[in-house]
Amino acid sequence: MNAQGADPATATPAPAPAPARCGIDSIEISRIERLLAETPAADLSKIFSAQELADAGNGPGRCASLAARYAAKEACIKLFPRELSAGKIEPADFSVVRDGYGAPAIECSSRARALLDRARLAGIAVSLTHDRTNASAVALALPATTEIPISGRVFFRVFPFRRDVIVANLRRVFGAAVPAAEIDRLAQAHYAHLWRLVVEFFRFRWLSAERKRALVRVEGLEAFTEAFRAGRGVLILTGHFGNWEVATVAGIQNYPEVRGRFHFVRRPIKPRWLDALVTRRFNRSGFGVIGKRGSLDRIVSLLESGDVIVFPFDQYAGGSDGIDVEFFGTPAGTFKSLAIIALATGAPVLPACSWREPDGTHVLRFEVPVAAIDDADTNEAIRRTTRAYNAALERMILRHPEQWWWVHRRWKSARRKSSRARRTAAAGG
Repeated sequence: MNAQGADPATATPAPAPAPARCGIDSIEISRIERLLAETPAADLSKIFSAQELADAGNGPGRCASLAARYAAKEACIKLFPRELSAGKIEPADFSVVRDGYGAPAIECSSRARALLDRARLAGIAVSLTHDRTNASAVALALPATTEIPISGRVFFRVFPFRRDVIVANLRRVFGAAVPAAEIDRLAQAHYAHLWRLVVEFFRFRWLSAERKRALVRVEGLEAFTEAFRAGRGVLILTGHFGNWEVATVAGIQNYPEVRGRFHFVRRPIKPRWLDALVTRRFNRSGFGVIGKRGSLDRIVSLLESGDVIVFPFDQYAGGSDGIDVEFFGTPAGTFKSLAIIALATGAPVLPACSWREPDGTHVLRFEVPVAAIDDADTNEAIRRTTRAYNAALERMILRHPEQWWWVHRRWKSARRKSSRARRTAAAGG
């Protein structure tokens, strides 16, 4: 994945990717013959995708074709032995498709794609073969690499704003599977992103309304429209992705029917003059701003009116506001209010994110709603629902990791527990 906005003339070339992992599998075609004969069609679709079944056809080569595809699935899951043993992945998460030239390629489920992104893998190359009795496949995992604009290299070294926090956060998320050199490249690419944010913040003010609208492409509009027209209000689950201000303000302005219906829940920004400037920009663009504290009644009232509440969900939440819920494998203080509101009102929760494309334009993307998880135990319902929201955040962060706000001290709970454990151990010694 390339750092967004990288100028090829000034970016550090990324190292040529080489296969990071290899999986091999072979299967007897007779096993697939028995599987096809004994398995109902409904259950067969849990193993093979509809496209795989269609591509295999109904002729004499059907069994051999499906056997090769099954070998490919098994080869793919061998790339992730720990996740396989933990039940986080299965053969059905991978399917074989054909590209425009007829060559096989691997298509991943959202769960598998998240695993690849967490391991910084660009994709999986696959080769299939079979003879009269056996089918075999080889899967190669190809690492993603990051190109670094010169601004990222410079600011990483001369302006170390929270550099230790950024690197520590990246290591927490990627360190188990990603080389240290790639983590450093991600950190430098993130500094380039921060620099672009500063430039865009001042530049955006002077752009015409037409130019602002042309800067942004909106994806997943059908998911948003369906939820909005249901009339129960909409909760937008988001975080500090890309240039959220530019993407949201410019993107939504393309749809005047929702002007005045979007309201952002946020903490005050420091310094106060910057907070006032951002608030004025939102208000001039037809967006409301709601403080995070003492706003529950207003939020519920706006939802009852069918309005949209945008809830940044990726900051640390402590005390009575938060609940410790897993985030990238480690408990993190997370706002529980979004789950409470969703469970109480039935308003759909749509994940949304934004990112900057290499040409400087922006994408605002809405995704399908994340269902609240009901439970007889209210606290358990809140916990499980909040975890589902964190999982949605994880998937969005991993797609464009250099453009998330890594400067947050997101895992304060883990650091406190680690410090207490060290003090306890020292006292016991």
